[in-house]
Amino acid sequence: MRIGVVGHEGYEELPAMLGLLEILAPELGFQLAYETRLRTGAHEQLDSESEIDALVTLGGDGTLLRGAKLLGGRPVPIIGVNLGRLGFLTSCSAPDIETALRRFKAGDYTAESRMTIAATTDSGPGTTVGSERWLALNDFVLHKGGFARVVRLSISIDGESMGTYAADGIVVATPTGSTAYSLSAGGPIVAPRLESIVITPISAHTLGIRPLVVHPEAEIVLQGEDGPDELLLTVDGQGGTEVTRGERLIIRRSKSPVMLVRFPPDTFFSRIRQKLGWGGLKEDDSGNAE
Repeated sequence: MRIGVVGHEGYEELPAMLGLLEILAPELGFQLAYETRLRTGAHEQLDSESEIDALVTLGGDGTLLRGAKLLGGRPVPIIGVNLGRLGFLTSCSAPDIETALRRFKAGDYTAESRMTIAATTDSGPGTTVGSERWLALNDFVLHKGGFARVVRLSISIDGESMGTYAADGIVVATPTGSTAYSLSAGGPIVAPRLESIVITPISAHTLGIRPLVVHPEAEIVLQGEDGPDELLLTVDGQGGTEVTRGERLIIRRSKSPVMLVRFPPDTFFSRIRQKLGWGGLKEDDSGNAE
């Protein structure tokens, strides 16, 4: 079984996790391929073209999102190992990595299919779509960057105008991303099996603007009307590109889901309770309220 490995060097536990993988790999029949920054010796290098059966990410949610981007839409199960604090998307914590890998080898896991969204740009109806296409598991954020001012963004859904939002920006999120930036901006939590797209304004300048949930096949078009000549598009918090005035950002559902590994009895709602303190009580690792 060929296993890709992605890691964040900012975590002090990373060397120990890499060492444990080296010890477990021969026993479990894993052939490891490391991303360039982690690769040592004769190990295979992991890149976007590597044929792998699973991907292990060592870090936090950001590392998992980076790993998902590396897969480029391929349906490869991701085992996220949390070395940080929250790790809402990850599969297990650092002390549980050996148990998790053994359970994965034995097939004692589920692979949750999470919808993704794609974005392109054009210069208006009937014009040529730009050559770049971005894929997001969590969200796209169109925002003002470093400008300390409100921007005006027009939004339409399936060709019908929703009006103009005066805000710091707009988050367009998947159900998976509903617990990320969208939640911080006041958006709803959406269970991942309820496929939909969430549109959440950032610091809206009027009380009349509220988050909106639309069907998963909707075409969402955003365009800057007033403010800086260039807006910034951030993809899954991993960087992005500039969208100039006059360009339209077009967001649709992607046909390439991401597969997140889960180990029963871990569920979405247990994570809400444990990670986000849902109901005011956080659970300990045994599932009991603290």
